[in-house]
Amino acid sequence: MKFNWATRFTVLRILLIVPFVSCMLKIHDPELTATVQDVMRYIATAVYLFMAISDALDGYVARMRRQVTKLGTFLDPVADKLLITSACLLLVSQRARIEVAPLPTTVVVLIIGKDVLITIGFVLVYFITSQLLIAPVRIGKIATALQMSMVATILLAPEFMRLVPGWIWLLRVVWWSAAASAVLATLVYVRNGIRYVEQYEQANAFHDRPD
Repeated sequence: MKFNWATRFTVLRILLIVPFVSCMLKIHDPELTATVQDVMRYIATAVYLFMAISDALDGYVARMRRQVTKLGTFLDPVADKLLITSACLLLVSQRARIEVAPLPTTVVVLIIGKDVLITIGFVLVYFITSQLLIAPVRIGKIATALQMSMVATILLAPEFMRLVPGWIWLLRVVWWSAAASAVLATLVYVRNGIRYVEQYEQANAFHDRPD
């Protein structure tokens, strides 16, 4: 299978999750000096920002070159979910949390819960219809953008809280907006999944009806 450039960007994003996680796990490593710990956070932040920017870039490349593929359509949200899930779990852990901007556990539960429920729904729809339903919705894209922004603002918090008064309030707005959009996106995806299954069953009932 030959990958186009958009898909290569997506695969690269998935691969970069490994160094991102590795660096994040070292930002509170007691065996490292404070300077090295800061360097680890800077590297993790740089890798994360590259992945976030390339997320928009691979979609742009795919649309401009008319290279939208089923594989790319599947891998892109998978890459987003892996990145956001790993980042959220790290930011509430003792080994990788940002002390000046502790991410509430409730926000993480709502964000990861969305992905878990959507994944379960995806599997159920496939078992019922034998078809893959990949239909992104606008609120889902907004939720992903807010979650990406949330992680970035937290990673940059130690620097920006010294430069921008009220940065913590911006953080709170962003992370609760991300949580709220995740809940709304879940409801929309559940509704769409139910409608899709109902339409499938109605279509089958019509075709199976005796003449």
